[in-house]
Amino acid sequence: MTKKDQIMEATANKLKLEIVTPYGLVFSDEVDEIIASGSEGEFGVLPNHIPFFTTLKIGILTYKKGNETGYFFVNWGYAEVGPDKVLILADSAEKSEYIDIALNNAVKYGHLHIIQYLHQHNIYCTEIEANLAAENGHLHI
Repeated sequence: MTKKDQIMEATANKLKLEIVTPYGLVFSDEVDEIIASGSEGEFGVLPNHIPFFTTLKIGILTYKKGNETGYFFVNWGYAEVGPDKVLILADSAEKSEYIDIALNNAVKYGHLHIIQYLHQHNIYCTEIEANLAAENGHLHI
């Protein structure tokens, strides 16, 4: 087998993962496997997967590349899956090592305090609760 054939075979067993937000391309690489939080439940993708399109809920996107495992926090979006490519279009996406846990804890407890106060006064704010859900996702990476 020639070197070119080896490269073609290795590439055929990979997925191109691209994560795009309104601010541009966040991540692009060849990976072995992807696991994401779809609106209908968690799903996994391997090379040569049947194409589909789904919405994503707030959650963790995991990818595996060789022995390396990477994590992104994805805040809502869409996934377009093809046999050799997965395109994620998300409101926001943060790689796990860039998330500031201390800041997220502060935001989390701030939101909890606000939500408790509002609920005591029979005021419900779904936007604050959605932000809290997003912040809690950060904490589970």
